[in-house]
Amino acid sequence: MNGRISTTTSHIVFLSLFPLVLLCSTSRSSSSADQTERNYISLGSSLIAQLNQNEQSSWQSPSGDFAFGFQQIQKDGFLLAIWFNKIPQKTIVWSANGNDLVHQGSVVELTKHGSLVLRDSTTSREVWSAEVSGPGVAHAAMLNTGNLVLSDRNHISLWESFDEPTDTLLPTQNFAGSKELVARYFESNYSRGRYHFRLDENGAIQFYARGFPDAGSRVIYEANIPTQGGGIKVTFNQSGSIYLQAKNGTAIAWLTLPNSSFSKGFYQRAILDYDGVFRHYAYPKDDANPNSVGWPIGEWSQTSPAIPNNICLSFNSSKGPGACGYNSYCSIEKGGRPICHCPIGYSFVDPKDEMKGCKPNFEAQSCEEDSEDVNNFTISSMDNVNWENGCYEIHTSVSEAWCRTNLLEDCFCSLAVYGDGNCMKVKIPFSNGLMDYGIHGKTLIKVRNDNSTDSMPSSNIYSKRKDQTTLMVIGLVIVSSSAFLNMLLLIISLVFFFRLRRKTSVTKPNQNIQEMNLQNFTFAKLEKATDGFNEQLGVGAFGVVFKGILDLGNNDSLAIAVKRLDNNNMVKEGEQEFKAEVMSIGRTNHKNLVQLIGFCNEGQHRLLVYEYMSNGSLATFLFGPSDKPKWHQRMQIALGIARGLFYLHEECSTQIIHCDIKPQNILLDDSCKARISDFGLAKILKTDQTRTTTGIRGTKGYVAPEWFRNIAVTVKVDVYSYGILLLELICCRKNVEENVEEDAQMVLADWACDCYEAGKMECLVENDDEAIHEMKMVEKCVMVALWCIQEDPSLRPTMKKVMLMLEGSVKVSTPPSPNSFISSL
Repeated sequence: MNGRISTTTSHIVFLSLFPLVLLCSTSRSSSSADQTERNYISLGSSLIAQLNQNEQSSWQSPSGDFAFGFQQIQKDGFLLAIWFNKIPQKTIVWSANGNDLVHQGSVVELTKHGSLVLRDSTTSREVWSAEVSGPGVAHAAMLNTGNLVLSDRNHISLWESFDEPTDTLLPTQNFAGSKELVARYFESNYSRGRYHFRLDENGAIQFYARGFPDAGSRVIYEANIPTQGGGIKVTFNQSGSIYLQAKNGTAIAWLTLPNSSFSKGFYQRAILDYDGVFRHYAYPKDDANPNSVGWPIGEWSQTSPAIPNNICLSFNSSKGPGACGYNSYCSIEKGGRPICHCPIGYSFVDPKDEMKGCKPNFEAQSCEEDSEDVNNFTISSMDNVNWENGCYEIHTSVSEAWCRTNLLEDCFCSLAVYGDGNCMKVKIPFSNGLMDYGIHGKTLIKVRNDNSTDSMPSSNIYSKRKDQTTLMVIGLVIVSSSAFLNMLLLIISLVFFFRLRRKTSVTKPNQNIQEMNLQNFTFAKLEKATDGFNEQLGVGAFGVVFKGILDLGNNDSLAIAVKRLDNNNMVKEGEQEFKAEVMSIGRTNHKNLVQLIGFCNEGQHRLLVYEYMSNGSLATFLFGPSDKPKWHQRMQIALGIARGLFYLHEECSTQIIHCDIKPQNILLDDSCKARISDFGLAKILKTDQTRTTTGIRGTKGYVAPEWFRNIAVTVKVDVYSYGILLLELICCRKNVEENVEEDAQMVLADWACDCYEAGKMECLVENDDEAIHEMKMVEKCVMVALWCIQEDPSLRPTMKKVMLMLEGSVKVSTPPSPNSFISSL
């Protein structure tokens, strides 16, 4: 996300052979550019890790572009690193102790004997040291290239950080021999990750991933770069090209920018990102200001590939987990980032580390003789998803119905891939899963239809039980002791009790989300970007949305959506209040929310700038003239919306009630993933502003009953609206339609309730063959929707429970009949 607003965008192209004269190599002993300016660091100098960043000192290059010192990564965890010093994000390009962070007060010292040593303040142990070849270190220097060197009195380098790369290459840096780049574990975790890059013994460029969870195995993926007789070294020159110098004297530019003018005016880096993709980034030096959102990333495509172009498709081995963990599958989002998904009925082993794979949320099918457990399972399908490399049994010239039945009856199998008349059973655990729209066929997965986690104690229940046990202990002590001792023990026990409650309380994830860097646009710039607000995308209670093209410079641009807020409908609040609300929206960060890029607050002009969603709204997708969307795709959208609402209600730092959930406010990205828009704006809308009904917020047909009564409005209003929306997704029709065969079908909520009570839910998905084959799933989704639209808010589930019910983690019980309230609106 950080690369959406900037003044340049990097691109990658493959080029053929280039003359060797283009290579820009460096020498350890005589680099004139490096030796022109040096801030020498004398022996005995040291740096201390400080919690207060204002007091944190560093060793800087003469230009000030780079700095060496400590960066605080965790609450009391410091990384010894080199970073871009003039960029707000302080982008780290080299680090010494990613696997072993040190504490506050730790020291890095250039000793009197010429050693560069890092010692931890807590244990006094040596965590890291520069391995200097030979005696005679006279001083150190942080060079303008980003290279930290230890040199003798003749300025000959005895050690340099360029020879010990971590995950990043910088211009003028060579890469050869036994060196390798190792991706970090995560974006903010600098320990060694899964992915590696090196030149092998034959001089070929090689990307590989450590097998997971077995760190000893290797799964190779290719870069498909011709070596012309074997490579000697890789060089990154200042013009923005990365070359492989071959043994026969030729040079191959395999990763380069089309514009060769990057030697001046731009910071550059090439990094093996944590997702395993090798990318080139450029950052304009004149854009190094607090409003900048970060390093731009190229718009990767088949004609302008990353290395590799699609990492999900790069793992061809039947062994190992692939780009994601076992039982999960991988897809590529816009920007080339891989995303890991769990199949229906599964959840991540570790939500904080999605590459660890997924686990089933249900008990496996019984293989006992005469077992009737088969009746407790159903088959769900996922289009364009494949685990073909892990198949152990193939049946040819069979129908999908046969494949489903065979999978259901085989207690040893949980997943099959069907396509072109072939039914391929996949072994457990599923490995190397991937989703791509170029894949024909579908995955059939077996999940338990009556699974429930209700009997499993949650962390909250466990905490309560521990609290109750503590109180029982307190009571027993009081009964069995003297009065004085009772009082003393009571005080001690109460202190222990409250400390225990504090320790066992559940901390919500993402509780401390940092405020994002939002771009503050001028009105003139947005007016120009939208061509005078010419192309209208939509109209809502908050204002009108226009499409715009933001000029990023260097012949690059970015499509945006600009919401021009209607001042007549806005609360008359001050500038600080408006900015506070906008910042609250900007702090949200979830894959099922539309990302806010920036805003304009200039005089009477108040505008919000969002990323542009190319596939438009769910309303157009669902009710448009094109063919009916597929059942699986609709259910993935429903689950995505549920996850986004759960995040808004429970996971972001400030609880957000949307107040206007409807298809028009659900947008679809390039992958048709659901993205909720217009969240967080209800606070700045007047209480009497709505498109339909005075005194409430929302849109007719989706409005919860409590809006009409003197009842406190809670997150349950969103649950109600979601229930109506879920019915629309199930039936692929609007919540109110006049042109129907029977009057009973006019109001969708009433009709769905009637069909459920009559046991005729196939009527809701008539002429939808895929849904007809998933009637157990249809029934479950209808039951979830009916729970959501209960007139009594207390009966409605939370969005977390809705999400778990749809995923199959929680059993869906029989809903009571909701009162027919919507028909009176």
